[in-house]
Amino acid sequence: MIKTMGYYIFALVYYLCRLFPQGRKRVFCIMTHDDGDDSNVRLLIKELERVKKGYTFSFISKSEANIVKGFKSLPMLMSFFFKKPYLMARSSIILMDNVFLPMAYIRVGKNVKVVQLWHGTGTIKKFGQDSNTGRLKELENRANRNITHLIVNNQSTARLYAKAFGVGIDKLYPVGLPKTDDILYRLWKMDGGKVNKDKELIYKRKHLSPNQKLILYAPTFRDSNIRSEKTLKQVKDLARLLPDDYVLGVRLHPFVAKQAREGLPERVCNLSDERSLTSLLMAADILITDYSSIVFEYCITKKPMIFYAYDLDEFSDQGRGFYEDYINYVPGPVARTSKEVIDIIKEERYSIDRIEAFNAENFPFLDGKAASRIIDLITNSK
Repeated sequence: MIKTMGYYIFALVYYLCRLFPQGRKRVFCIMTHDDGDDSNVRLLIKELERVKKGYTFSFISKSEANIVKGFKSLPMLMSFFFKKPYLMARSSIILMDNVFLPMAYIRVGKNVKVVQLWHGTGTIKKFGQDSNTGRLKELENRANRNITHLIVNNQSTARLYAKAFGVGIDKLYPVGLPKTDDILYRLWKMDGGKVNKDKELIYKRKHLSPNQKLILYAPTFRDSNIRSEKTLKQVKDLARLLPDDYVLGVRLHPFVAKQAREGLPERVCNLSDERSLTSLLMAADILITDYSSIVFEYCITKKPMIFYAYDLDEFSDQGRGFYEDYINYVPGPVARTSKEVIDIIKEERYSIDRIEAFNAENFPFLDGKAASRIIDLITNSK
């Protein structure tokens, strides 16, 4: 009830502020999932500032949204419910990386471009309208009606996202995402200078030995395992079996990371507080994940991946489920136990051919110009 009242207040102020003139070069940025420097929205802003002049930007950040949710600051609450809808109402472009539920009670003007730069570069597991139920599904569907541009990498993802967001395929634009550009730029710099600046930074910050290889373990948050015992058990099992020349870096969901702050085994490095996921992807020598969309970003580096799906049957039957046959779709070996993971590492049973095929299927544009294409769409089209 309290959340619904908040949505109504935001929408009411928004509609009142529609009486003020709209700025053709005003941009309102909703970054409630990722407000880091290497997020899709932030990267697009950076490119827009570089190639176009006169644009102004207003923001709702992830940290600000969390403060408002927790009722931790009266000034922040007043800003969120009165200043932010005013700024949004006066903007001609709205950039977002998540579903913003107050928009369920808003219909933007016909000349406003609402650009959804979803935080996931692709998807393995079902989400949105394909997995949510009840009130949340209804609100998301109503909020998504405002989307004018849903940005994706390719036509097959466009078809999936049209259904997951509940929008027409005509709203989908398979032009690539700014995150892809960012990873490519970092790889190209390495090709030129042979120095991995991200690896140097992470190793220095976490006091890692240059003689050790970094394994990044980034598991999906399990809705059914709120206390996260299963995930933490996998971390301990992997650490116990890990070869001497490796260190295990864990990137955990914020809730799980909070549980894991104490008692992590030796040779396990908690990377959950690192703001830049892209830096971690560049620093890692191997990625271990399961059902996370992180695979769509890491595969661009063409480094080894292992899919540790210890609860595959349970996740498939009782969890969200998948869009494709999981074992045949993922670009790497699938393991069910910690021992299987470590055996794959020791024997180097990776599949670079599958990674290259996965890239070819999912990234028709790997040219570093995705942000430019998006900017052309939203600033030149009528």
